[in-house]
Amino acid sequence: MSTILASTIEGVRLLSLNRPDKFNSFNKEMAVQLQNELDLVAADPEIRAVLITGEGKAFSAGQDLSEAIDPDGPGIPTIVREHYNPILQKIRALEKPIVCAVNGVAAGAGANIALACDIVIAASSASFIQAFSNIGLVPDSGGSFFLPRLIGFQRASALMMLGDKVSAQDALQMGMLYKVVADELLKEEAMKIAATLSKMPTKGIGYTKLLLNESLSNDFFTQLNREEKYQQLAGETADYKEGVDAFLEKRKPVFKGN
Repeated sequence: MSTILASTIEGVRLLSLNRPDKFNSFNKEMAVQLQNELDLVAADPEIRAVLITGEGKAFSAGQDLSEAIDPDGPGIPTIVREHYNPILQKIRALEKPIVCAVNGVAAGAGANIALACDIVIAASSASFIQAFSNIGLVPDSGGSFFLPRLIGFQRASALMMLGDKVSAQDALQMGMLYKVVADELLKEEAMKIAATLSKMPTKGIGYTKLLLNESLSNDFFTQLNREEKYQQLAGETADYKEGVDAFLEKRKPVFKGN
């Protein structure tokens, strides 16, 4: 059975973590398969948005600890370096929008993979746990980078040290998420967002994502220069011409993603 269920619907690549009996905890197979799927999305011009979610009751419980403690297993340094780090790098480098629909508990690496996506929505019953401290580990999968920037240093510090369980509604109020919806509406709402993005100017969206990446480390004046550069690139796209033409002609634009 595949650890990632994948399908394409009208330009949206739907990726569903598929180890429901293990609460979609990551092992090497699932991590590598997710990396491969992200590579396939990057190479396919027909795919213009991604939706990541989980099968069953959980989004992801993080690392499968049976693999982590296996004396014949890859070991923690390899798991971080070869399983998780490439996933996070590919999520942020992908010049296409990624929507994450958190359908249940998102713990440890599962939570941080979700938070690295571009737009995160959660079911009302979902929850987030920085579970690392509960087993004597430190946050990985980009958590120590993204979480303080999303919710502030104090809150991030407390959640990472105490390992508190955060409800979807509290996560929304902290600024961790974009939206919370009723459980039964999650898939529909997530697909609606992803489908909207898949019909937008993909190049411009991709440049916006790169700008956001760079804003995390650039100073103000450097960022102004980067805005100028990416605006120039966006202005050279066919979708920019279509957008302007549609505005002047008072019609709905038809963007092709190029």
